Amino acid sequence: MRTYLVVIDESPEAEIALRFAARRAVKTGGNVEILALIPPQEFVAWGGVMATIEEEARQRAEALVARAAGTLLTESGITPSITLRDGDGPAVVREMISANREIAALVIGAAASGPPGPLVSHFSGADAGALSVPVMIIPGSLDVEAIDRLS
Repeated sequence: MRTYLVVIDESPEAEIALRFAARRAVKTGGNVEILALIPPQEFVAWGGVMATIEEEARQRAEALVARAAGTLLTESGITPSITLRDGDGPAVVREMISANREIAALVIGAAASGPPGPLVSHFSGADAGALSVPVMIIPGSLDVEAIDRLS
């Protein structure tokens, strides 16, 4: 089954990328895999404090993907696969694509204004041709009607 890998965070452009991927999945009979990256935490000398910080980051990521999955199910009827991973974003994305041959495209959102985020910069820069799947960069300035029309 054709799967669209969407990397989400708390940004508006991530929601736009998810909507685009969901619409494409519905039209192509595919599925959506939601990836939430848990950011690396600054080292704290006290182990208990560090563990609490890491647990809070994981809980935020879990809440984020739960909301995204609920929205996706409500709007498109698709039950997505969900992955939470610690680590460097580009490396995690490459690992996931290598491990799952059903991933047909990487879908990421670009901010409506300002500099691109780290994944957009990475996958549209020097590594643009290194992936085995297309990269779909969805402009954050698109409204719902434009997303629905283009997807």
